[in-house]
Amino acid sequence: MLSVGPRPSRILIVSDAWHPQVNGVVRTLDTTARELRHLGHTVEIVGPDRFRTLPMPSYPDIKLSLLPQRRLSRIIEHFGPDALHIATEGPLGLSARAWAVKRGCAFTTAFHTRFAEYLHARVRVPTKWSYQALRRFHDAGQGMMVATPSLREELADRGFRRIRTWSRGVDLAQFRTELRDVPDPELDDLPRPLFLYVGRVAVEKNIRAFLDLDLPGSKAVVGDGPQLSDLKRDYPGVRFTGARHGETLARAYAHGDVFVFPSRTDTFGLVLLEALASGTPVAAFPVTGPKDVLADPSTGEGVAPGVGAVSEDLRAAAMAALDGDRKLCRLHAERYSWRACAEIFLSHLVPLGGH
Repeated sequence: MLSVGPRPSRILIVSDAWHPQVNGVVRTLDTTARELRHLGHTVEIVGPDRFRTLPMPSYPDIKLSLLPQRRLSRIIEHFGPDALHIATEGPLGLSARAWAVKRGCAFTTAFHTRFAEYLHARVRVPTKWSYQALRRFHDAGQGMMVATPSLREELADRGFRRIRTWSRGVDLAQFRTELRDVPDPELDDLPRPLFLYVGRVAVEKNIRAFLDLDLPGSKAVVGDGPQLSDLKRDYPGVRFTGARHGETLARAYAHGDVFVFPSRTDTFGLVLLEALASGTPVAAFPVTGPKDVLADPSTGEGVAPGVGAVSEDLRAAAMAALDGDRKLCRLHAERYSWRACAEIFLSHLVPLGGH
């Protein structure tokens, strides 16, 4: 489905998730854009930082653009894209979709986040209603990109059309096994084994399912978010480091003995690859994301040898993952590259067209 050819092309990405947010969507778009630029393409990402914003209810760190339609239209027309990709279904995504539909322009979208489940978890909106709205949003485009084969199958069963698989990558230079030997003052004093969670600290991440487990050794949570103060109050025996970035983040991954991923709602889970690249085996529920990332590459099913375990009994998975092989974890992560991710993204784009 490569539309813009080998020549340098102008690609515009519109996303409600962008810096200074720290999450998988931002990392994916930022890194993909960087790789596309290395390939000779001109890429611009339009995020909420260019607009007046309001804090998202219940999650003030996320800013929602306020009435962005007119300004966004000017930005799109001034940039003159060859291809338009709408990454999110928020105010900016809705405005970009309206711009394209009004002008008869083609575009692609992506399903990064389970908004239906998140809205249900936060304000009890029925998921059926949300998925109806999401289908209308994405079906106006010429292709919806999803991160994993299992998510593709699930969304096809829900009536979504023109689904394209777009995998993810990991920075193998940043996340590496040798950082396990570098001292970490916040983690080195904890009794082993160290069970670790890294990511956004929010209700949809299901972190309590991890913290409630009866496990030997210690537990640590690396990250920030709206649930942090509640969890610190309720789990005084857990080490909470707050958000980390760069080398200190990579060091945390490498110091873990098991990376526990309790989320049931992620569409991929970049943190899984970051943990594996750091040599840390993963324990998770057998849901979309973990069962795709951890799959045996020779069969596409099960769990690759030595990289961790998945089970509906998260404690059993965590204990089994203690037997993981740190070298095999790293080798498994090396199968994923951001360059391949960018090339797949490029192949799914469509010419803007319009009239």
